[in-house]
Amino acid sequence: MSSTPLPGIGVRYDLTTREQQRLSVVAHRDGARTLSAYREDDPDACALSVRLSAGEAEALVGALMPAHHRAGLLSTTELGLVAERIELAATSHWNGRLLGDTRMRTQTGVSIVAALRLAEAIPSPGPDFRLAGGDTLIVIGTREGVEAAAAILGRE
Repeated sequence: MSSTPLPGIGVRYDLTTREQQRLSVVAHRDGARTLSAYREDDPDACALSVRLSAGEAEALVGALMPAHHRAGLLSTTELGLVAERIELAATSHWNGRLLGDTRMRTQTGVSIVAALRLAEAIPSPGPDFRLAGGDTLIVIGTREGVEAAAAILGRE
């Protein structure tokens, strides 16, 4: 994917699929998006162009990346590790308790590499870090370990 600044408008993102179909999205400064698809026989001829409001664009993203497809997944490496965001609910059993009390690393083998709280990022929180509802924990481990961590942190 490539991006091109469009002064006074926003940014255009261009993508060519593996089937050589060309798509572009213009991210307008006001939050709107214009999605365009180009003809295969003439890559400069637009076959479809749809302008979406910010809300419509968000709905489209939700359809393309539904929650049941693990939208929190950040990356997968060839080593079989994944990094994922896990949000701590306000009703969580762990709300107000210390991270060390979860015994997360011992029970799951995952590492908690950061905690996001409001607009603050806390890198490498230690066992004395006090969890709060609404925290988002960035965890890295095997798929099984991350799923086990999510189950532990989801305890109410």
